[in-house]
Amino acid sequence: MGPFVLMAIVGTRNMPAAVAYLLVWQWVEIFAQVILSPSNGETLTTGIYGPDVERAYWYMLASLIGLAAGLRLTLGNLRDPPVWGFSAHRKWRAQDLFLGYLISVVIAYGCSYARNTVPSLEQQIEAVARVKIVALFLLFANVLSTGKGKRYFVCAVIIELLLGFGGLFADFKSVFVILGVAALGARIRWTMSIGVAMVIWLMLLIGLTLFWTAIKSDYREFATGSDESQNIRTTAAERYGYLGDKVTSIASIDWGFAAQAMLTRVAYVDIFGSVIGVNEATPGGVNSYPRQWQEAVEHITKPRFLFPGKADLSDTATFARLALGNVDEIMRFGTSISVGYMAENYADLGFPGMLGGLLLLGVFTGSIARYFMMCPLPWMVREGIVLALVYAAFHTGVEGSLPKVLGAAIMFFIVYVVIVKFVFPILWRWLDDRAALA
Repeated sequence: MGPFVLMAIVGTRNMPAAVAYLLVWQWVEIFAQVILSPSNGETLTTGIYGPDVERAYWYMLASLIGLAAGLRLTLGNLRDPPVWGFSAHRKWRAQDLFLGYLISVVIAYGCSYARNTVPSLEQQIEAVARVKIVALFLLFANVLSTGKGKRYFVCAVIIELLLGFGGLFADFKSVFVILGVAALGARIRWTMSIGVAMVIWLMLLIGLTLFWTAIKSDYREFATGSDESQNIRTTAAERYGYLGDKVTSIASIDWGFAAQAMLTRVAYVDIFGSVIGVNEATPGGVNSYPRQWQEAVEHITKPRFLFPGKADLSDTATFARLALGNVDEIMRFGTSISVGYMAENYADLGFPGMLGGLLLLGVFTGSIARYFMMCPLPWMVREGIVLALVYAAFHTGVEGSLPKVLGAAIMFFIVYVVIVKFVFPILWRWLDDRAALA
């Protein structure tokens, strides 16, 4: 019943479609534990992480409702767009939008190199790179609304799949999400063929995700030359050749093991259960004051380009302190591990106090989204910007740490206020002019 309750809370007339993705995806991460436990021969209370996992499950569901309530408070009364605003994307040409998408791909890749060159501006550069999401969203919304330009649609999907599989972090999944949100945002008419296409699209997503789960460990070690590094040392041709070899030997993949590994990766309740156990076993709790919120606020109010000596916040160190109860624990992973912003709220405020923290987080995120939804832009542009905001702040799901969620949202707001003011109007006029000439 989780998705139905969440949609009942946020299901208002002009709620951004990205809000549905945000809430349902995080619900999937929570509910996956209900599927994973029986597959391991366990219940929520009898797993290796102890009986606190069941409490963590219900705490997280309640927290998600608190987040939804905050989004409803700020986005529930958006006024209807003007007729020109809602229909503007339909008169643009798909080939022009596809050209804009290709330019955004170049910008995104330029940003990936710039992040390595100027690490102190990483969040600002990351926000700029999100323009690719807006561009791809507009292309999909246009093709779905008009039925024209399907070849550009197919080309964009193929490009995204190829680029996604060429990295380390399964970015190919983004194209599935953006298409689904575009279909909701464009309010396409539901038909039997649309339903069949959605089922096929979902099955393809699951199949590719299972394939990636089965090969990712070996692939990452091949791409980086190490099991502890994130620096790619092989050429694109070598990586795609490796993937091609895996495809030709697809029959040898243990799909059952891949499905189990995928559920284990998605489910994020057991870590919260560990946080509950450690917190209750520690006199006074692991935080004697709202440490996580305080550190988050201090971190985001001191931008690195102004405070180059600012210490890094380590997700893994926070995990060791909150979930393991040992700040000296040394974790050796190729990627960091986080307890997630919900568990951090629990460590600070307990239950039910953490629900207030999630309500505040929903109001904070919703307020930023509301600003862009009220801008004098075509409606689909507003929807695309909010989807980019959701990706910037919550793309890692419930495992995202509080400082990263807050910091990414604030930096996205600052960057896109400038882009909306000075860059987007030029692009929309160009699109209008191109459509008029045609």
